[in-house]
Amino acid sequence: MRFNVTQTVPTDETSVSSNITGATNPAVTQDTIGSTICRAGWTATVRPPVAVTNAIKAASALAYGIAPGTRGELDHEIPLEVGGDPGSADDVANLWFETGPIPNPKDQIENELNHAICGGLIPLVRAQTAIAHRWPTAVEDAGLTQVGQRVCLHATPTRCVPR
Repeated sequence: MRFNVTQTVPTDETSVSSNITGATNPAVTQDTIGSTICRAGWTATVRPPVAVTNAIKAASALAYGIAPGTRGELDHEIPLEVGGDPGSADDVANLWFETGPIPNPKDQIENELNHAICGGLIPLVRAQTAIAHRWPTAVEDAGLTQVGQRVCLHATPTRCVPR
């Protein structure tokens, strides 16, 4: 298993893994979102087993020089919720060690983008591009805004879905 150790290692919730491009799941397209990412429980059907992800997490931390015992999780650069590649022991292109609290702040952004895709506010590729580019601003970069407990189109703030 080889990691691109030139990738930026996130150290807190505002860090950006700017050199990681991520990878998408070829089974998830705009035409298949109804039977994939928009189906409740779908991510559990593609998520790698913990035994595999724990080994990848340990190797990733070692490759990045992260101290043993550092709190964090193995995360998907392009999340499963927006059609990211699940990864495997042989394919870590979409996996990175994200340091910090668990659950992490990125989780809420992933869910908001999923709701926006599945609610028809934005296309799949827009969400994938936004979160791969800079996850802390992905909601805004995708043309969305948060209004109370809803995610809305920035240009049409009356067009919303629940968060």
